Amino acid sequence: MRAYRLAYDGTDYRGFQRQPHGETVENELFEALAAHGVTPTPETPPDGYSAAGRTDKGVSAVQQTVAFEAPDWLSPRALNGHLPGGVRAWAHADAPDGFDAQYDARRRHYEYHLHAPEADDERAREVCDRLSGEQDVHNLTPDETGTERDLSVDCERDGAYLVCTVSAGGFPRQFVRRAVGLIAAVASSDRPVAFADRVLSAETVDGPEGVGALAPEPLLLRRVAYDLTFEVDETAAASAWTVFEKRRVSRETSARVAERLRSGASR
Repeated sequence: MRAYRLAYDGTDYRGFQRQPHGETVENELFEALAAHGVTPTPETPPDGYSAAGRTDKGVSAVQQTVAFEAPDWLSPRALNGHLPGGVRAWAHADAPDGFDAQYDARRRHYEYHLHAPEADDERAREVCDRLSGEQDVHNLTPDETGTERDLSVDCERDGAYLVCTVSAGGFPRQFVRRAVGLIAAVASSDRPVAFADRVLSAETVDGPEGVGALAPEPLLLRRVAYDLTFEVDETAAASAWTVFEKRRVSRETSARVAERLRSGASR
């Protein structure tokens, strides 16, 4: 059994989990494994396959982790030979028989890059403090079960952004984006700090009074912790750096053009 770390740009995909129409990271992975001859068809998961989590459409990852029975020659750099540029394997680890990338994860860490130049950082941190610890977050997810979690939540100022980090053993659907939505609402003074206590209470808060999920594109699966020792494939990691650096420059260039459009239209 072998585990692989995958980094991907989620803006290209409809999420991680395989779907019949394709256009997901898992579809790309299974097509690559079939092209390598590891599986007979792209519709056939490899033996013992598991994945750390199901990131939503538009969500990116640095340490998405998959595990399966892999041949010894399938290094991350070899796997990348049939993966598209926006999906890069960059490290691997030997795993014990029966290892499950989902259920054997000790902790998952997400980052949300919230554009909030005028937010009140102290109010944001007050909400983070309220969210941290043992919580029932039934008002921050559409899930009806599995809503009790041991959370760590924090926000740090980075220029015009608040970088919100959320970690737990696992998360119900949409939780991180809704939790950051709660932070944003209070930090912008759209809601009082006490609203966070109401959301975390046993009372159901829904409809126009509820907290919606923010956009997925600023969300990043930053780290998934295991009792495994991962070995970085330097060639594969360099490939990932090159791919994502090109994308960073492209988007930075697009942002410069958008700034010229904004400034020109305001005259």
